[in-house]
Amino acid sequence: MKFLHRGLFALVLTFVFHTTLSAEYLYKDEVIFNPLFNESVETLGSELYEKTGISLRLVMLKKLPKGMHIVEYEKELIKEFSNPTILLTFSEMDSKVDILANDATLYKYFNKKQVLSPIASPVQAFVVALLNMDFSDMTSGGTILPLLAQKSKKNEVIGKYSGSMFNGYADIAEQIADSKNVVLENAVGNANQKSIFLVKSVFYGFLFYGIFMYIKRRLYFRRKRLEQKK
Repeated sequence: MKFLHRGLFALVLTFVFHTTLSAEYLYKDEVIFNPLFNESVETLGSELYEKTGISLRLVMLKKLPKGMHIVEYEKELIKEFSNPTILLTFSEMDSKVDILANDATLYKYFNKKQVLSPIASPVQAFVVALLNMDFSDMTSGGTILPLLAQKSKKNEVIGKYSGSMFNGYADIAEQIADSKNVVLENAVGNANQKSIFLVKSVFYGFLFYGIFMYIKRRLYFRRKRLEQKK
């Protein structure tokens, strides 16, 4: 019986130790729980660290601690790391995404504003600015929020979370690699662009349909006015 208890205890320790080792770059995951997602993040994060010395860690939270802002949470968490570290943090219930580095010089290796932009393309940015009559900020190229904003069925939500967050994670990693003049063998590359192209296609589809219906409606009322004058 004691042998059984010792064996069970050893098994638990082995599992915990293995989980800790395999979750270095997917640092916290309270949302996805997918081995393939974990492996993809770990593989890319490990290669990035080996070639640049920068740790890019993904944190997937179910919910932020009560009364805590996402930036406050990141500032507390990032104290655990001494090496150059960038946190990409997502909180499902709070609908929040943020990026924080433990050294301000790390921001020069990637464009935080672009990664977190809710707008996918320059054309979309121009249209939004035109509608709001505000051209002061036309940042586009977002690789997380445009995908998160897409409607999905209940059984597809986790897939949307994993796709959008890995898309952003890969975008940051590839920007850092480019800035450091290194090539990542596990880079996503064109897969990111395909995802963003899909978002653009959906957006432009709705946009052009809206313009078409607006013109059709204007022509209809114009024709009605002309008929009344006769």
